[in-house]
Amino acid sequence: MEDRKLLRKNFAWNILGTGLNAFTSLFYLVAITRINGLEEAGIFSIAYATACILYVIGIYSGRIFQVTETNKKISNKDFIVNRAITSVLMIVLVVGFTLIRGYSFYKISVFILATIFKALEAFSDSLYAIMQKNDKLYKVGISYFFKALLSTIAFVLIDLFTKNVLISLSAIIVIWIIGILLYDIKNIKEYIKDEKINWNSIKFIFVKGFNIFIIGFAGIYIVNASKYSIDNYLTEDLQTIYGIVFMPATVMALVAQFIIHPFINKFKEYNEKNKNKEMLKKTEIMGITVLAVGILVCGIAYLIGIPILELIYGIKLEEYKLAVAFIILAATFYNIAIIYQSILVTVRKNISQVILHLLVAIIALIIGNKLTIENGIYGAITAYCITMMIYYILYNILEKVVLLRRIKNEKN
Repeated sequence: MEDRKLLRKNFAWNILGTGLNAFTSLFYLVAITRINGLEEAGIFSIAYATACILYVIGIYSGRIFQVTETNKKISNKDFIVNRAITSVLMIVLVVGFTLIRGYSFYKISVFILATIFKALEAFSDSLYAIMQKNDKLYKVGISYFFKALLSTIAFVLIDLFTKNVLISLSAIIVIWIIGILLYDIKNIKEYIKDEKINWNSIKFIFVKGFNIFIIGFAGIYIVNASKYSIDNYLTEDLQTIYGIVFMPATVMALVAQFIIHPFINKFKEYNEKNKNKEMLKKTEIMGITVLAVGILVCGIAYLIGIPILELIYGIKLEEYKLAVAFIILAATFYNIAIIYQSILVTVRKNISQVILHLLVAIIALIIGNKLTIENGIYGAITAYCITMMIYYILYNILEKVVLLRRIKNEKN
């Protein structure tokens, strides 16, 4: 009974916290579009997309790897120090990237502040993994919820009064630092108080987690490849429009997170006990659930999505009605693939995932540039949809092959 109560609590707060946190970028983009204009919104959109790519460097091996790691020699403190290093690396890399791209001082500043914000989120994730590993996922949700709520309120109000995106982004950073110091660290103290830092273990995390890092880095590039094609060949205002019509796909990204995170400890148990049939059955149920939600959201978006987006952003988007529906459908299949990815990380089948991601990243780069040059923003949208379907098909095949082989070996 207590286990069910805890699962419901974890599930509810996980949905509430990660849901609101995921939607903050939508609120920021709405505020900037209405207060600062399309051009500044376009700069923020590509800066935030870049920060999300660098975020994968920040989380490096990822929360699922940390939660499911069984090597007792690696302490929680080792993971925290490892994450602090990668989070700082994010900021170093964005400075180099923006200088190489030759951006203006203002655009460089937006990129750096957006990346610092995501670096703090990446660092927090290592603390969240400790909470989750100890069946305190609800505390992760609480942390996300209040950081997201306060950050959104501060950002909108400050931008409204100052008309300055840089000051508004700085406020988000301050709120996240306060949240980490006053809540996150407080909730993991009991799990790390007797631990010592082992630099060999920290290096081991870098080595063992490298394949997962490549998977994550290539994965986030795959999702954002069309944005970079737009940045290369189109204008800032079209970047904003793409960001707006793409935003409803965020809903589908949340569905996969809502479903998978409360069950990570269960999948770890399945793996340790070699319960591969149960794992396969559970992933199929999760996949069907995501697909059902995706079809529902797709239909709703087609019927009323555009009027809602026009109301929120204050610009005409009627010509993108069908595009929004296709983007959501493509995002649905992408997020089913993310469930498969989580399972394959749990069972440590990573090299094949690296190959898959590098292949799809190359495809995304080629078709993204080609279709964007030929058909503008519609080409970028088409490229995204094609890439997501390829990604899903390959992951579906890979997950089935791996788990069915494990089931066969289990019988033998």
